[in-house]
Amino acid sequence: MDFQSLFSFVFFTFTAVFFLFSLCLYILRLKPCCDCDVCTAFITRSWAEEFVNISDWYTHLLRKSTTGTIHLHVLNNVITANPDNVEYMLKTNFDNYPKGKAFSAILGDLLGRGIFNVDGKCWRFQRKMASLELGSVSIRSHALNVVVDEIESRLIPFFSSVADNNDGSVLDLQDVFRRFSFDSICKFSFGLDPGSLKPSLPVSELESAFDLSSKLCAERGMAPSPLIWKIKRLFNMGSEKKLKASIKTVKKLADQVIKKRRETGSSSTNDLLSRFMGSISDDDYLRDIVISFLLAGRDTVASALTSFFFLLSQNPKVVKKIREESDRVMGTTRETLASFNDLQKLHYLQAALHESMRLYPPVQFDSKFATQDDVFPDGTFVSRGSRVTYHPYAMGRMERIWGPDSMEFKPERWICDGEFKQENAYKYPVYQGGVRVCLGKEMSLVEMKVVALSLIRRFHVRVVNPSQVLRFAPGLTATVSGGLPAFVQPIDLPR
Repeated sequence: MDFQSLFSFVFFTFTAVFFLFSLCLYILRLKPCCDCDVCTAFITRSWAEEFVNISDWYTHLLRKSTTGTIHLHVLNNVITANPDNVEYMLKTNFDNYPKGKAFSAILGDLLGRGIFNVDGKCWRFQRKMASLELGSVSIRSHALNVVVDEIESRLIPFFSSVADNNDGSVLDLQDVFRRFSFDSICKFSFGLDPGSLKPSLPVSELESAFDLSSKLCAERGMAPSPLIWKIKRLFNMGSEKKLKASIKTVKKLADQVIKKRRETGSSSTNDLLSRFMGSISDDDYLRDIVISFLLAGRDTVASALTSFFFLLSQNPKVVKKIREESDRVMGTTRETLASFNDLQKLHYLQAALHESMRLYPPVQFDSKFATQDDVFPDGTFVSRGSRVTYHPYAMGRMERIWGPDSMEFKPERWICDGEFKQENAYKYPVYQGGVRVCLGKEMSLVEMKVVALSLIRRFHVRVVNPSQVLRFAPGLTATVSGGLPAFVQPIDLPR
């Protein structure tokens, strides 16, 4: 055996032994032999016999808990649906609950040093910069113009082409909304138009790579041990090989856009990339930041719109009230898109969207990691290094928070004296809360309202199977497995 072969043999043997040893330590630390009912159900997946989604199982467990908090010992995870605990994590003792290295590792290959994947000084710098940019009148006006243009030039024509067929054709609402929001966020973030919602519904290389990267990163987070995906990444195997290739595609295309913008200059454009260029000279860092905004702005909006129209199909009276309100505010000429001023007066529409996200939040749960031993307001002990998860999906379905009608789609719960009334952010943490509250909240709500209203005023949109129980695929945001097929008719035709 020559020296090179001997060296390779020794190296791989050492690597394998090291990982096996590390895996044993990890297993011992998590005590996977815990025989409590919760851990046993998680390990054996016996929960799937009764519940369609793991989030529904968590909701069941959290409802039964007297504190609204449970322990999943095998994952060293404390899961809570208690608003007092959520406020404590996100505000009162914020510094003790950062994203943490474990979370950053999961998304690090895709998001790098982007705002959603960092803590400390790096996060504060991006937060301050993003707050200044996203809060400006010019950037919000630009965002609205991008959305309006996409609606007028692509979304409405696409729905019209399906509706005019009169042959019982259906479209996948989720796919259409994902394409729409991807085009919009790419224009807003990069000044790039991928054309995903053109009539031919082309397959965008960037969109496909981005979707696959998000899906595989989410699967990392679901692995029983991070060593599993880290070993696969080390040897470039299986899903990690696919993830590496998809991330390479995303970054390559982003780098090309940044390079071209550097060459042509950014003074005449309004997109997020151009505005950040004035403050950041490191192109890799710039790419990470913009990809993070791409992730947040695309998937969350598409998810929220998908579940909104699913609930509207179950509740035609809500659709009627939205149309009546819009007619009062905007007049009966249904071809007109809502202006920013109009949107401020559409209180029932605002309430309906918030109610939809209460039941189906785009991000069903969010995790932090405790840096020091701590005790939650409900008395739960949190050990140093524990993963701590608050669960908006479960919180929206808790009677102790929303009352005995918590499972009903009831926009009226958000209306007080005829106007929309915002709930406490820690009771309704769909946009997080405290220091990390979502900076794009208002912009995303404007986008969703304009899109929803443009369709509701022109078309009857009815999900093919409105009584179905939504099954969610693994992902960073709530994605309906198999899509959401729907019938579309012009509003002047009988239903």
